[in-house]
Amino acid sequence: MRQVISFILGALLIAGSIYGAKLIADSKENKRPPAKRVVKTVFVDTIANGVVPIEVEASGSLVARQRVELFAEVQGVFKPGVKLFKSGQPYTKGQTLIQIDDSEFRAGVLSAKSNLYNQITGIMPDLRLDYPNQYAKWEAYLRRFDLNKSTPRLPKMDNEKEKYFISGRGILATYYNVKNQENRLSKYRIQAPFQGILTEALVTEGTLIRAGQKLGEYIDPTNYELQVAIPKTYSDLLRVGKTVELEELSRNKTYRGRVSRINGRVDQASQTITAFIDVRNAALKEGQYLQARLNAKDEADAIEIDRSLLLENNRVFVVRDSILDMIPVEPVHFSDRKVVLKGVQNGTVLVSKPVVGAYAGMLVKVYGAPEPTGAASTSGTSTPETETGA
Repeated sequence: MRQVISFILGALLIAGSIYGAKLIADSKENKRPPAKRVVKTVFVDTIANGVVPIEVEASGSLVARQRVELFAEVQGVFKPGVKLFKSGQPYTKGQTLIQIDDSEFRAGVLSAKSNLYNQITGIMPDLRLDYPNQYAKWEAYLRRFDLNKSTPRLPKMDNEKEKYFISGRGILATYYNVKNQENRLSKYRIQAPFQGILTEALVTEGTLIRAGQKLGEYIDPTNYELQVAIPKTYSDLLRVGKTVELEELSRNKTYRGRVSRINGRVDQASQTITAFIDVRNAALKEGQYLQARLNAKDEADAIEIDRSLLLENNRVFVVRDSILDMIPVEPVHFSDRKVVLKGVQNGTVLVSKPVVGAYAGMLVKVYGAPEPTGAASTSGTSTPETETGA
């Protein structure tokens, strides 16, 4: 009996649960709210074709037009000078950059000059007897001969007999040997070829310098040259002497340059031509990067827009009766941020800032214009989109 009662109570509990669940399910409202249409707001520009100046941009690093790599042609100890041989040290033209100890070699030069003097002195009695007409000029030569100065040039020989006589005594050979040693002696002192600054110093005072050793670099810090690569398309527009605007990569300062040289060969890999721009400014430094802007030509019946507005397959978004559409265009020049286009009719309403998720046929609202017709009364309006579009 107890089992029957438990069975009946369980069946009633299950039936009550099913009935309660059905009541709850029937009481739930399954109505979806109406979908809201979001109309995006876009910025537009009305196209008016005109003349667009095309600027060719190219960058490069500055190199001093006058630069000298200092090498030693002789060997010796680097003697201290008036100025320390350090990077950044300025020098005037003719001032000593490096002085190598030449005391030993100088003594040999003096010995060779003394030998020449003695040889000429030894032939003077024979000259008086055999060539009395030539004696006076050789005597004058000996009077101006100074061991501490450069050896003067030998007197001009008037006839063959005199030339044979002088050459036979070995005077010509000795003279040219002395001049060769004097020329080598001058290499122990390196002078500044122009007013400039030392940009690299590889030796210090007291260092033993060897022949062929690089000692440093010396430049003129007031005259620089910028090497840039220009597309072959604009090669016929470049002219030597043309003014070029230069600016730093930070775009804080601008400078004026002038095209000084144009290479006559096209680089086969990049199809560019190298142009050299001369620029003078005390604020510039060697190795500094500059960007050159060359006014290549003026493109008629064209417009210039941001590169982000140009879509794949050379198309752009336009607005027609509050509906987005795409039209084909013809790009004629690209820069780092802009593109010059042709083929856009005057009066076309062009989207001037990218729209997120844009597509042809999309309903939009022009910024500052009234709500487009056809939008639901419950529709919302988004803020202007400025991100990259589809």
